Amino acid sequence: MTSARLDSLTEAAIDALAHEVDRYGSAVFTTSFGVEDMVLLDLIDQAGVDVTLATLDTGRLHQETYTLMDRARERYQRPLRVYSPRADALEDFLSSEGVNPFYRSIELRKRCCEIRKTEPLARALAGNALWITGLRRAQSVTRAELALVARDDAHGLMKLNPLVDWLEDDVWAYVAQRNVPTNALHQQGYPSIGCAPCTRPITVGEDPRAGRWWWENPETRECGLHMTPD
Repeated sequence: MTSARLDSLTEAAIDALAHEVDRYGSAVFTTSFGVEDMVLLDLIDQAGVDVTLATLDTGRLHQETYTLMDRARERYQRPLRVYSPRADALEDFLSSEGVNPFYRSIELRKRCCEIRKTEPLARALAGNALWITGLRRAQSVTRAELALVARDDAHGLMKLNPLVDWLEDDVWAYVAQRNVPTNALHQQGYPSIGCAPCTRPITVGEDPRAGRWWWENPETRECGLHMTPD
């Protein structure tokens, strides 16, 4: 990692944010408070763009994630919209399938993600023309063809991925350079952090997203937030 590379990536990300937010007007950044999203929050703050900040509280997050939410609020002084699952849908699901049904089948896991994440996301995105995410091509096989800007037909808006070309080393170099706060779980072997029952630490040499839904094949390890419809 060279400082020139990081400077170039940073400048390109800030330029993309400024250009696309100006182009589309109403923009929302949905953050899970993973390291990429914290870098992107810092870049948005640097860019000075008018972006709605939103997060999905699934009800099953790690305490470390909630702690980071408070740290981010304090540092960046930006309003944070929190979206939670519909109580009636969640109660019906838990009553019929139990507390942890996602281990039994992909279908039940996807249903849980739909209730806790996909439906709240739809509310978070409603009324916006641009969705900003911290996705990177190098994160997984399901993201290898990711573009900087693309139409998200599933949600009916444009999606901007300012970190699309960043490598993991780039992300952590930026964190060190800017002293960006991060989730304490990253230092405990969690490169990708979601709900507590569906996230585990990884071992040396494993794919960064191997700790997400580890009982499934790599090709199915998405929750529906960033899937392209067939």
